[in-house]
Amino acid sequence: MALLAGNIAFDLFLGLMDVRVVTAAEPDPYGPETFGPIDLNLAYSLSLTLYLATAVVFVVWFHRLRKNAEIWAGDLQGRKPGWAIGGWFVPLANLWIPRAVAVDIWRASRWQPYAADGGRELTLLNSWWTCWVAGTLVNWTSGQMFKRAETIEAWLDATRWSLAGYVLDIAAAVLAILFVRRLTSMQHAKATGMIPAAQ
Repeated sequence: MALLAGNIAFDLFLGLMDVRVVTAAEPDPYGPETFGPIDLNLAYSLSLTLYLATAVVFVVWFHRLRKNAEIWAGDLQGRKPGWAIGGWFVPLANLWIPRAVAVDIWRASRWQPYAADGGRELTLLNSWWTCWVAGTLVNWTSGQMFKRAETIEAWLDATRWSLAGYVLDIAAAVLAILFVRRLTSMQHAKATGMIPAAQ
């Protein structure tokens, strides 16, 4: 959760840089190299490093919870535990496999795994996943636009997409924090025999 919070801080800062660019009276396609005392190249490098560290820790956490789910309701798990790791790395399929694994983990982790899903039970999970997928696709699109930008207007369009990506990334990170807290709490309650106040 601390790493996700760090990603939010970097996304806020870099998103503000995009705002500064698109609202400038005379946009510079090369952009400033510094922002006050902050070197932007260093900020981008640190942001990428933090993102990769967060991804590693998140996948390790996800895999551990999937192994726990195997104990409580193995027959509800549609994929082997290895998919909690490998599912993130399969091109295109990574847009839905981890969500399917997360849903199976969620059902196994609730107090009554075989009960029908509540009307809004998966809202948090689905909201996080929707923002994450949308952010991933928008960020990919902005990257492609930057590569092909040959005019200032095209470069500004790419920057606007980049800004939208940061907004989605922030939303996804906030929802991921809530998801991590909720699912961890559910598994802790189940492992210790404590009936949670609410799921």
